[in-house]
Amino acid sequence: MVEGQRAADGFAAGWRHAFKLDPDRPIGDDALRRIAASGTDGIIVGGSSGVTFENTADLLARIRRAGSVPCALEVSSLDAVVPGFDGYFIPLVLNSRSRDFIIGHHVEAIRRYGAFIPWHRTAVFAYIVLNPVSAAARASDAEMPEDAERVLAMADLADKLLKLPYLYLEYSGAFGDMELVRRVKNRLGHARLVYGGGIAGPRQAEEAARHADLAVVGNAVYADLEQALATVPAVRRAHDNGCATQTEVERSIWKRGDNW
Repeated sequence: MVEGQRAADGFAAGWRHAFKLDPDRPIGDDALRRIAASGTDGIIVGGSSGVTFENTADLLARIRRAGSVPCALEVSSLDAVVPGFDGYFIPLVLNSRSRDFIIGHHVEAIRRYGAFIPWHRTAVFAYIVLNPVSAAARASDAEMPEDAERVLAMADLADKLLKLPYLYLEYSGAFGDMELVRRVKNRLGHARLVYGGGIAGPRQAEEAARHADLAVVGNAVYADLEQALATVPAVRRAHDNGCATQTEVERSIWKRGDNW
């Protein structure tokens, strides 16, 4: 792995909890201040539709005024790439039917903005979208895997073959299959596992954090801010109890390559 990629992994390498804020959804300044002071590891700005340069730049400015919290942009539109974020996540949808969401948009973005990309603060989110009725599934033209084995195969592709830094299981709007999340986590040797979808409060947050390295809380911010804020200590509890961490033995096995 090249030095630049190690640096890219680093800007969010310690994140366990993140709030995801949509530039196209209204949120008050008081809510932003409470989010910034919540103890979350970071804020991810992004959405599946209605994301523009103007509303993304406005949300970033309001987050900066709200407090000191790391903030990353998940780039979902080539016309909404805003400078000034601490890091940038580039989504790659492994189960998309469309070439655009696997390589097409990415090549066009590099062609257009390559000279300005902060590569040392840019990393790929390799998505597997698993809720067929979600906006994310519609936007990315995602094909639902027919069984768990196909999900595991895609996880191996991202982790062992492509050596991508993050694998993101996206259930967007529904709480996912935690047994599948556990099985995916146990397959990973390099990539950090990100989970998003249906985390409505601390119970779901703690359950997701038992298996995922990073739990992302989005819709709850807009549905019930108190419950959303309570997910931060819940994720901390899960990790304090030793969840979602690899043992030294597992790490040494991966480094030797014995799991091939």
